[in-house]
Amino acid sequence: MKFKPLHDRLLLKPMTAETRTKGGLIIPDTAQEKPMQGEVVAVGKGKRLEDGRLQAIDVKVGDKVIYGKWSGTEVKIGGVDHVILKEEDLFGVVG
Repeated sequence: MKFKPLHDRLLLKPMTAETRTKGGLIIPDTAQEKPMQGEVVAVGKGKRLEDGRLQAIDVKVGDKVIYGKWSGTEVKIGGVDHVILKEEDLFGVVG
């Protein structure tokens, strides 16, 4: 399935959460931290400003980003977990 975000929205593939501690203990799904990093899979065209101009999005497909812990909407696309969020919910680009 193809997905194209609208306006200033992004489609991210979240990084997988750690399933074991450094000591080797298995962390159950209910206790795992929600990942706050992801890879940009698709981007919209940008935000429409009040004067009608289009402000382009600063990130591009393939960028690794950090976002808010409770930001965005989780969806499954093609059986894979993704997060849809606005560009303003990003904190920065990694690397």
